[in-house]
Amino acid sequence: MAAAAERIETKPSILSVNNIEVVYDEVILVLRGVSLEVPEGEIVTLLGPNGAGKSTTLKAISGLLKTERGEVTRGSVNFMGEEISNRDPEAIVRRGIFQVMEGRRIIGDMTVIENLRLGAFTRRDGQVRDDIERVFSYFPRLKERTGLAGYLSGGEQQMLAIGRAVMARPKMILLDEPSMGLSPLLVKEVFNIIHKINREQGITMLIVEQNANMALHHAGYGYIMESGKIVLDGTQTELLNNQDVKDFYLGHGGGEERKSFKNLKSYKRRKRWL
Repeated sequence: MAAAAERIETKPSILSVNNIEVVYDEVILVLRGVSLEVPEGEIVTLLGPNGAGKSTTLKAISGLLKTERGEVTRGSVNFMGEEISNRDPEAIVRRGIFQVMEGRRIIGDMTVIENLRLGAFTRRDGQVRDDIERVFSYFPRLKERTGLAGYLSGGEQQMLAIGRAVMARPKMILLDEPSMGLSPLLVKEVFNIIHKINREQGITMLIVEQNANMALHHAGYGYIMESGKIVLDGTQTELLNNQDVKDFYLGHGGGEERKSFKNLKSYKRRKRWL
């Protein structure tokens, strides 16, 4: 773990989010000065309760805010040294960022192979077929599914969504709640494959996840968000050993829901973090 932390600190950032504010419908302030760094080739996780602003942060990076009447009104998002705030999603995909949305969002009335080919729509090379076989090497059960993708199990749909992202040959993948709705066994399998793709292909990953225990055991660095702000960050080791993180995010582990805490304890925790 110490070696991973040292590697994180010495690698250059491929993504820098600098003090951004996000507003919906021109009046609703959702993110308040969020900043984070993602080193090239590494896995970073963004943790926090529902409604904290995690998914909004991903959409601010991928350009999908525009589809929900949202906008980055302050700060900047820099990818590989280029400002990408409020650019069209297609332009950001072409630049090298692909987001796997919460709920998978696969095309149910298309086959597995058609969904995978859809992930390669921005490409102009002749290696799409080879890359489909590579995806099947990560997810062998997808190769056996010849019917419509809508009939896949939840775990298989999540695998297809990740495989579709890999088909874009991205430099970075944003994953929004990859464990949602999956059994503990499938969660472990999916995260192991995410880790394998990261290590074998060097694709940078930023993962939003409710299962803090699983996410932190695969990420080298993590950020914790509450009420639209980053309240804590650190290396994998630092966060796993932090007592607040243990109490409020790792208390149950294994994908179970976190405790419901009384206002007084929550207040004390927030005073320590903020």
